[in-house]
Amino acid sequence: MARFASPRRLEVRGRRAAVAAWLLVVVAAAGPAGGQNPQLPPGVAPAPPAAAVPSTTADRLRAADQLANEMLNAPGPAPAAAPAPAAAPQKSIDLWQLAQDGGPLMYPIYACSIVVVCFAIERMLGLRRRKLMPPQLVQELGELARRTGGLDPRAVYRVCLRYPSTAATVLRAVLLKIGRPYAELEQTLKEVNEREAARLYTNVRPLELQISVAPLLGLLGTVQGMIMAFFVTANADKHVNKADQLAEGIYVALVTTFAGLCVAIPAAVLAHYFEGRIQRLFRDLDELVLSLLPNFERYEGKLRVNRQTLSGEPEAETPAERAPAKIPH
Repeated sequence: MARFASPRRLEVRGRRAAVAAWLLVVVAAAGPAGGQNPQLPPGVAPAPPAAAVPSTTADRLRAADQLANEMLNAPGPAPAAAPAPAAAPQKSIDLWQLAQDGGPLMYPIYACSIVVVCFAIERMLGLRRRKLMPPQLVQELGELARRTGGLDPRAVYRVCLRYPSTAATVLRAVLLKIGRPYAELEQTLKEVNEREAARLYTNVRPLELQISVAPLLGLLGTVQGMIMAFFVTANADKHVNKADQLAEGIYVALVTTFAGLCVAIPAAVLAHYFEGRIQRLFRDLDELVLSLLPNFERYEGKLRVNRQTLSGEPEAETPAERAPAKIPH
């Protein structure tokens, strides 16, 4: 590697050269006039000829001083610029290795992530609208409602049996209360809606559980890692850099908290999304059932039904038979 002269070293060299030149001038001036100049070192100008040299000793000293000042004031060679240090390669985080170094509590967090993925996929498929409220069911109910003579409860019940779903379950429960007061039908609708909503919400609860459990596992892993980091640092040898060792331990310990939050945040978003989907479904289902309930008002207090009578085949009705049947006493 090339060595560069510092300004201080250049100044010292200049002074030495000036002193050497001054001595050479003095020696030359003290020698015989018209004589040959001695061999000078390279870089030093030869003394002027004897005719140009002053005769007195004072004049010779003044000339030597002037020559030394000129050599001291002469600009030296510009120091070469030092090469810029090479940039150190930037390190990147190896997430896979970091996950392996997170500690044993990373495994329960992995299990929580699997639970979130499995139940999210199951609820994505289970809460499809066409599965909970089939379009064919809604279409056939609309056709039955547009028939002359009113809506036949037996036909509605058979349609519900052909398309088993949440909407069909709610409708069958309401049909079994035909003949009761209208307020009782509404109360039945409310109860069966709550029951079916709780059933649909069952597989959303594991997602809500992970919202609480995953961050707590991450926090527990971080606390454990911090304890181990401080323990190792406190018992390390004196020649070991404890600051670097402690920083590395804390860096690894925070991995579990990060992993726990990465599981809990998507679980919270998914649980909120599924809850909103269930609420929208039952709002639409209430509108469908409430639009059909007025067709059953004519049976209030005049008809008793059960599963067997609703499952039977409807017979061809004459205009006189379309009137609601009387309740036998």
